[in-house]
Amino acid sequence: MSVDPTTAPQALHYDCIVVGSGHAGSCAALSARDAGCARVLIIDKCPPEWAGGNGYFTAGAHRTTHGGVQDLLPIVQNVSPEAAENIDMDPYTADDFTRDIMRLGNGRSDPQVVKAVVDDSRGAVQWLAERVGVPFILSFNRQAYLVNDRQVFWGGLVLSVEDGGKGLIAAHRAALSVAGVETWFNTPASELHFENGAIAGVIVEKDGAIVHLRSPAVVLACGGFEANKALRDKYLGSDWQRAKVRGTPYNTGDGLSMAQRIGARLTGDFAGCHSTCWDANAHADRGDRVLSNQFTKSGYPLGLMLNARGARFVDEGEDFRNYTYAKFGRAILAQPGGVAFQVWDSTVAGWLRKEEYADDVVERIVADSVEELAEKLRAKGLEDSETFVQTIVQYNSAVRAFRAEQPDKIWDPAVKDGLSTQSSSLKLELPKSNWALPLEKPPFLAVKVSCGITFTFGGLAIDPETAAVLSESSGKPIQGLFCAGELVGGLFYGNYPGGSGLTGGAVFGRKAGQAAAKLTAVA
Repeated sequence: MSVDPTTAPQALHYDCIVVGSGHAGSCAALSARDAGCARVLIIDKCPPEWAGGNGYFTAGAHRTTHGGVQDLLPIVQNVSPEAAENIDMDPYTADDFTRDIMRLGNGRSDPQVVKAVVDDSRGAVQWLAERVGVPFILSFNRQAYLVNDRQVFWGGLVLSVEDGGKGLIAAHRAALSVAGVETWFNTPASELHFENGAIAGVIVEKDGAIVHLRSPAVVLACGGFEANKALRDKYLGSDWQRAKVRGTPYNTGDGLSMAQRIGARLTGDFAGCHSTCWDANAHADRGDRVLSNQFTKSGYPLGLMLNARGARFVDEGEDFRNYTYAKFGRAILAQPGGVAFQVWDSTVAGWLRKEEYADDVVERIVADSVEELAEKLRAKGLEDSETFVQTIVQYNSAVRAFRAEQPDKIWDPAVKDGLSTQSSSLKLELPKSNWALPLEKPPFLAVKVSCGITFTFGGLAIDPETAAVLSESSGKPIQGLFCAGELVGGLFYGNYPGGSGLTGGAVFGRKAGQAAAKLTAVA
């Protein structure tokens, strides 16, 4: 059965159609409604219980420029003016934000796309707080340490959301309902309706029927291809068959293929993705709607990571966690079996985040000696316990040699403290550049981790001012087609500063919705 838009009732005509019910799509739909679109529809192929895309599975972190704690107090809900006096938070400038994206991408990110995200970041979070009702909080549990009785923020990222991605998507769904935005779940989009050089709607499947929806504006906000094994194999490589999907199983590259079929330009890092240290016991092909982001295992800067053959393979103290976590999943995937073991002693184990490392969240392997820990890990996939022990012994020796030369250095997890394994008398081939303490105080703790893929970096080329998708042949915007969220290409290459994805989704979602409304006004 097929419904023809030329003879269909008015109910099948919309001012703007958004493909994808996640954070970016929700921002686009509400912005379109506010900017004058009378009839806005969100379609998503997922069932209603999977609403929210990957945004649901995040911690709700938003990276934004700001002038310090006083600047952010009006939009956060967990800090009183009195409590703010006990917070150390450096301002985060546009130059800081730009520099972080560009340095982590080795200068490959599109400068204009980056500029759009950075320049509009503060306005986007203000809008999310005021218009959407997102319950922002300062991220004490993820981005601050208590040092000398003060909360010290680090890594440029300070904003999160109460109840993480769950709270973020709940706020969006409530705001969309009040605004009168329709949502059709269980409705996959199959083709963009393209006529006379412009978008005229989208073809979907609903209740077993092929339905042609008419609209002068379509926003693609349906994510990348991280949940599609075939596309992972094609673009990322065969090893990525065994990566675990952190979020929604419905991001399978549909928006990419639909846009490509009407001549959209692809751009960005198709060989790259956001991939993290992820619980090795997590589901392989989807996230967990209950534990969600708690499967992340981000405590590695406080300890060591060793592979199944007992060797270290990354500099755990290379940088703050939120500048390395999105690339270390790839490093784990490249190890034997695609797994690794994170290890700590009791000196630092108490600093681990309970939501990630509590007994009821992750399988913890505990032992009274490194040798006993190695023996226990053999049952979990450790192949060479002797090398495992020797790696830690050598690491401890290097740490002690450094401390002997520089006894005034003080361990401080809130700054890059320079406590390292590299001294004039002893250097490791692979250093730990910061936060290097000896692993010597029992009990010892280990958890097994794998690679969790979050989203892919390659996507569609856009006009950064309007989020309009560009044509491959002309390089100009395709009239009526817009893009937001993880489907935008050219923003991230190889790595990613934590919290930038949600911010980018909000920035380009708002731009897309506003530009869609301008089209409707002249239609």
